[in-house]
Amino acid sequence: MKKEAWFGLSILFAIIAVIVIFTPSPSEMTNGHLGLLMLALVVVAIMLGFPTAFTLMGMGVMFAWFAFYSRDPTLATQLTLDLMVQRAYSVMANDVLISIPLFIFMGYLVERANLIEKLFKSMHIALARLPGSLAVAAIVTCAVFATATGIVGAVVTLMGLLALPAMLKAGYSTQLSAGSITAGGCLGILIPPSVLLIVYGATAGVSVVKLYAGALFPGVLLTVLYIGYVIILAKLKPNLAPPLPPEERRVILPAHAEKVSASFGRKALPSLLRAIKGRRAADVPLRTLLSQLGIALLPALAFAAVMGFSYHLVTSPKGSIVDTSEMGFDIGDSYSQDYGGLAEPEIEGGFGEPPAMEATPDDGGLATPPLESSATDSLAEPAGAEPPAAAQEAAPDEAKAAADPSQRTPAPTAFWIVFFVGLALLLAFYAIFTFARLEIFKMLLGSLFPLALLIMAVLGTIVFGLATPTEAAAMGAFGGIVLAACYRRFNFTMLRESAFLAAKTSAMVCWLFVGSSIFSASFALLGGQEIINDWVLGMDLTPVQFMLLAQVIIFLLGWPLEWTEIIVIFMPIFIPLLPHFDIDPLFFGLLVALNLQTAFLSPPVAMSAFYLKGVAPPHVTLNQIFLGMMPFMGIQIIALVVLYMFPAIALWLPGVLYN
Repeated sequence: MKKEAWFGLSILFAIIAVIVIFTPSPSEMTNGHLGLLMLALVVVAIMLGFPTAFTLMGMGVMFAWFAFYSRDPTLATQLTLDLMVQRAYSVMANDVLISIPLFIFMGYLVERANLIEKLFKSMHIALARLPGSLAVAAIVTCAVFATATGIVGAVVTLMGLLALPAMLKAGYSTQLSAGSITAGGCLGILIPPSVLLIVYGATAGVSVVKLYAGALFPGVLLTVLYIGYVIILAKLKPNLAPPLPPEERRVILPAHAEKVSASFGRKALPSLLRAIKGRRAADVPLRTLLSQLGIALLPALAFAAVMGFSYHLVTSPKGSIVDTSEMGFDIGDSYSQDYGGLAEPEIEGGFGEPPAMEATPDDGGLATPPLESSATDSLAEPAGAEPPAAAQEAAPDEAKAAADPSQRTPAPTAFWIVFFVGLALLLAFYAIFTFARLEIFKMLLGSLFPLALLIMAVLGTIVFGLATPTEAAAMGAFGGIVLAACYRRFNFTMLRESAFLAAKTSAMVCWLFVGSSIFSASFALLGGQEIINDWVLGMDLTPVQFMLLAQVIIFLLGWPLEWTEIIVIFMPIFIPLLPHFDIDPLFFGLLVALNLQTAFLSPPVAMSAFYLKGVAPPHVTLNQIFLGMMPFMGIQIIALVVLYMFPAIALWLPGVLYN
């Protein structure tokens, strides 16, 4: 038997041993202990290979019936059926989940547009001078493509077919090659638009918009740490990532670029400007020169557009930015009560709404008192409610400017600092912008920028409050169709396959929500949440100690379980404890999302390793892939510590945009 199987069986037997040791005798067992037993049995059943959603539903229904039967045997079956219907309907009525199939559909469309090959080749040439350039290009390609698709398996599989043979052929270490691809492919579950954040937001009742804004910089931080590790390792141990030979780093210039470069110099922008009005470039068509000049000026135009939009944003009057809570996504505690929270359902009278009762003055009800005054008097303002005219005239100029949308506020100092720093970088960029770099820029323009534009359009409309996540997902799905059509990959077969896979994946996620909702209700009915609350609160932990305990438990759960199971099963257990320790559910969710990167990299249920093994050459073993992923798991832990020590990395952007 393989080592991975022994490792998985040992974890399984350890869980069973803990159940046997800590389960009290039948005479001392309470319903709360049965709830903990149900939780342990669900984990064991999932590890044995039973479907997660139906395991949650089956266990939840069975133990819910037992909880109702212990209180009222005559109504146990009816209340259990009512619980199933009510929980399933509450999940299906949650409009936040509409964005999941749309984002998944966008991902499958982008995947089938076959952009990853062009993206990897252009990134490979653009980063050729860096140590470990192939591994760095693989991580950047995985990050961009995983962000656009959000489908970890597709990204790892495609990069395994494309980048792994190239890295092995160049003499790269098998462990470094495998670790770069698997770790980079997992970034899509953290960097928005991420399905994980939608699932957590719907489970915890946290605004998906704020989660997207908060997860942006942690995702960039983790990507930068990956790239930094590869560069340092390649610099210290060149045998693990040999530099590319000069012939593979050379960029072949087209004929017109060769002529202009030979006549006016290697710098692209000044040479093209002189060639347009010069005589020595008469053999190069003017149309070609103008098109190349337009491409060369695109960075400057993009900088001007970004700074112009930023200036309009930072100088807009206060209160003009739409609050995202008005979109129905800042649902807070009310959501946790209605959609999958751990509040115990009412028993008496079933689950239906109470009958309406007409209150009368005799029974002390809340009847509306009769109106003794006329309609005009009843609508009159109370005395003193109308402000005097003198007070209105004495309003400060700032209030008048805020009330008048035509009055703009001065741009802050930070904006001008960013502007001049960006301008200096732009000038430095054009100082080294040769014709070879212009050709590399054109490669990126045809591979990286369309995906980046799609991602920025989707995220920008969400983060700046221009659209809800569902509307942005619909726009992203349409953008995926346009992108596939522009690359001449769109056809009916592709559309049908993408729709089928999106429906299949969305159905799995929705069934998980239904099973999780039923399971959490049963867990609360049995009193399991109360036992856990009493146990945790009895430990008298500080907020820091509780946070460390929670993250360690989630990290360990990532070894035998996948992220979907951790979110839908264990998050409803942790979330009710957060108010006691004064922990922001938004920040906690971002820490969890960063921590759950380990769920794809930790054996024995490291799905990224199995995705890569399925397309890797025969001599690449599963143990080599696992060894290659371990350093990147360590980097994830470092990123988790950095994020906890500097929470502004995650909370600064949501605070600026929504507070």
